[in-house]
Amino acid sequence: MTDGWIGVGKVRLRETGDTVEIAIDGLTTQAKYYKPLVYEFMRKQWASRPSWGDFVVEIRMEHVGEPPHIDLDNLAKALLDAVKGHLFHDDAQVARLLVERFEGERERITIRVFPRT
Repeated sequence: MTDGWIGVGKVRLRETGDTVEIAIDGLTTQAKYYKPLVYEFMRKQWASRPSWGDFVVEIRMEHVGEPPHIDLDNLAKALLDAVKGHLFHDDAQVARLLVERFEGERERITIRVFPRT
């Protein structure tokens, strides 16, 4: 990926204005897998300070064929825990949360985080 993306492994990130977008390649049925993966990426490859205020978080799981058996609520919790302390101070700052899965062209998870206006 190009266009301002940082990272070369399974996790990449880019900023567009006030929006941070994180892309994770591949899927697994274990939601707990994503927390350390994203957390370590944020810790090692993206320097930022968390912000105060309300945020919107959109999580999209794209799958090919049958969707994997993964609880979207567990996926959301793992990902929110991974970005907490990097994008916002506490997940209580999430004023709107959208978590969805859909059939697509590749297996990946995309997270978009931006301030609520």
